[in-house]
Formats: sequence, structure tokens, C-alpha cells
Amino acid sequence: MAEPDRPVPHRPGAVSLFFVAKAGVFALGFWIWLLVLAVLGGPATGVHLIAAAGAVTTTLAGVVLGVRMALQRNAAARHAELKRLLVDISWNAFAAAGNADESGKVVPFPTVGQETDRSANRGPGERAALFDRGERNRRDRRR
Repeated sequence: MAEPDRPVPHRPGAVSLFFVAKAGVFALGFWIWLLVLAVLGGPATGVHLIAAAGAVTTTLAGVVLGVRMALQRNAAARHAELKRLLVDISWNAFAAAGNADESGKVVPFPTVGQETDRSANRGPGERAALFDRGERNRRDRRR
């Protein structure tokens, strides 16, 4: 996805970038330590195991945190673009409704006509209460 032209209102990453960099520094330290132990030679001991485990663990943690940060940034960019599109759509619909000279240019919102009544028990102007639709039974079962 291309970067938007307008500034993105929320761009996560400062804290995530800190942890990715921190994991990278620790991984680099462990890899250097493991390299020094390997160059010095000698039999493999517990120190070698600790250096290798630390190198692998911090490298994987850095990769996972980096992927998570990239996904958050991408999601923030998509969310901002979606919000812009919704604002543009609503603004264009509002402007088209206000500037329409004829009623045929604007599609009206669907409404229920007066002749189509949803319930035979109510009149055309009466509303259904919340508890008339069976909500009381569902609420009582949760208790």
C-alpha cells in the first residue's frame, strides 16, 4: 500500500522501535560473545550454551517485535485511509444532497413507508419497547 499524501494522525512505533533496537543490541552482544568463545577454542561448556541460547532468543525476539511494529504501522496507515475515505464519501453525499437542483440526482435513504406496518399489534405511529422484542427473557437468563 502506498503511503498517504496527508499526514497520518496516529503512527505507532516509538516504543516498539525502542524494544526492537534493544533486542537487536542484546542479540548483537550475544552473537559477538558466541563468536569470541568459538574463536578462542576449547571444549563446549555451559557458557557456550548460554551465549548460543541468548543469541538465538534475542534474535527471534527482535524479529517478532519488528514484524509486530511493521504490522501496526501498516494497520494505522490503512485505518487512516479508511477514515479519510469515509469522510470523503459522507462529505460528497452531503454536498450532493445540498446542491441538488432536482430530486432525481440524489438517492434518498431508504425509509419504511406508512402503508407497510411491521406489526399488526401496533399502530403506524407506535414504537416497540425494548422489552417487547424478547430482550427481557435473554437478560433474565444471564443472571
